Amino acid sequence: MDLLAPLRTRLRLTFAGQAEGVPAWEQALENGGDAGYFAPDSAVWTVHGGMTPIAAGIRALLVQALHPGALAGVAEHSSYRADPLARLAGTIRWIFTVTYGDTAAARAACDYVRRRHRSVTGTYTDAAGAERPYSASDPALSEWVHLAFMDAFLRSYEIFRGPVPQGADAYVSEWAVAGELMGVVDPPRTEAALRARLQEYDDAGLLCGGARVVEVVRFLREPPLDPMLLPGYKVLFAAVADTLPDRYRELLGLERTRLGPFPLPTRLAGRAALAAVGAALGKVGPSEQAARRRLARLGVLPAKDVP
Repeated sequence: MDLLAPLRTRLRLTFAGQAEGVPAWEQALENGGDAGYFAPDSAVWTVHGGMTPIAAGIRALLVQALHPGALAGVAEHSSYRADPLARLAGTIRWIFTVTYGDTAAARAACDYVRRRHRSVTGTYTDAAGAERPYSASDPALSEWVHLAFMDAFLRSYEIFRGPVPQGADAYVSEWAVAGELMGVVDPPRTEAALRARLQEYDDAGLLCGGARVVEVVRFLREPPLDPMLLPGYKVLFAAVADTLPDRYRELLGLERTRLGPFPLPTRLAGRAALAAVGAALGKVGPSEQAARRRLARLGVLPAKDVP
């Protein structure tokens, strides 16, 4: 008897939108005529593999929300409240296509997102209270989103797995390719540069909290997930929130999880939650498996390295 089957079914519905089988877009990653932008031994494959991207997704959404221009685009031009899983599925598809697809598929995925961004325009109130126009195609906003994603994936791997074997600089340098494909001008290529660029946004007074941020935090703290998944998600959310920089937690209105005066070991609990997901879904996801089949067909990988 497969005791993890109910959990597996609900996780697949959440992440892939279907309880059985592999989505067609993931199967299509087996196709293509080249090895893609990132090799199997790359830092990108390491960081984007396993279960830590789940934590990274939560962290990225929290950090992105600190820029009122980026937050306005999400709040006013997406259906994240009504259909949050659709937005999650779209983000997963983009990240894994760029990570595991051939170069044509990666470029097509980025072109699709950039076309969708052309209509995402409006105005927002900045940290100083002034009204400003925004466009999702604005290089500064594209950069902030890229920085938040990059930092979230890197830090989540480090927090819940440990140091990146190839080094943090290797991951930042490699994933800069994704930033360039999304129109980011001169993305950072070292961990130090990533930290500096993130700090520049705060030093310039571009980040802030406020009512809209509180609404996003409330939604992310308790999203409309399947009741079987919600307890584990809450554990993971607490672990992610507790490991954010103090400054970000302050702007988000989040406090460390405590029992009276004592902080709780949420990081360990978060690792356990991710381990449970990994036990249900398996160590190698269908996107990576499809990419390995493509690489074996192209002679880049030996057949023994294909699951």
